[in-house]
Amino acid sequence: MKLFKVLGKISIPVVILAAGAAAQAAQLSTDARTAVPRDVQQLVVVDYREMQNSTAAMSLKDRVMPPELKQFEDALNRSGLNDNHDVDQLAFVLFRPKAGSDELVTVGIAQGQFSAQDVIDNLRKHKVKPTTVRTNKVYPLLKTGMVLCFVDPSTMVFGSTDSVRKALDARDGMAPSMLTNGPVMDAMKTVDSATLWSVMDQKGTQTMMKQLLGQAGSVADFDSVKKRLQESWYSMDFQHGVRFDLTIQTGDAFAAATVSSLLNAAVIYRKMSGSDSEKQALAATDVSSSSGDLTIHFASSDSQFGALLQSPLFQSMVH
Repeated sequence: MKLFKVLGKISIPVVILAAGAAAQAAQLSTDARTAVPRDVQQLVVVDYREMQNSTAAMSLKDRVMPPELKQFEDALNRSGLNDNHDVDQLAFVLFRPKAGSDELVTVGIAQGQFSAQDVIDNLRKHKVKPTTVRTNKVYPLLKTGMVLCFVDPSTMVFGSTDSVRKALDARDGMAPSMLTNGPVMDAMKTVDSATLWSVMDQKGTQTMMKQLLGQAGSVADFDSVKKRLQESWYSMDFQHGVRFDLTIQTGDAFAAATVSSLLNAAVIYRKMSGSDSEKQALAATDVSSSSGDLTIHFASSDSQFGALLQSPLFQSMVH
């Protein structure tokens, strides 16, 4: 599994047992939030400017970035943007186009100090013509199969034609937006100032925990608490080394304690078979529960994290 499965299934890293948490300024604007459809399974937001200030963060990005995320970045560059200078934040949203459906689609949102008119002029030079969705101009992105639309001068929505249309429906009040999803909005409040952060609904949380536990997720104890997993959120910070924090809400002290025990067992197992860098990382991983919340915390120096990126355990977890 890849660290950012930005298309198909966005997910928290299984490398959570060896990764990092919170920092400062990847918040979504009001226009960006209204362009997120209500039925979010996972929202991931990256502060590009903060990431570029950390060697560990860029090493992580370079090593685990899947082809789909690279396609998104290439699409932005083809639109006339320089993602290293014009883009402040990138958000990726995995959502259900129909309530109750198992179908999942992804839309991207870019925020920054870019000039919408310059991007539009660049597309026009290539004879790209927009289609109109109500008052919105939607432009094809060259050679990508994707489209983009500016919902305000500093916010761009991009992705497949269908996903962008769904985002515009939410933004224009034709369909419910994320602003009406109370659990997701509440979860965002604790992490949306971080360098990299994510929130997941119940289905996303269950999927993530199954991946985290691996074989341990097949035992009866996990099956008995799976439905009690509610929402989750995590954050990563790269300002002073690498820090990672994950919180999972269960609303049930027994469920939180049970999953905590399963995760601690997984950590012990990995310690027995891991390399020195892996064992060091796992020793710095704390799994605990309090009331109905399960928490996981990890911290390391940049050099320790750099060694972990090279380890067989890390490689097996991100591929």
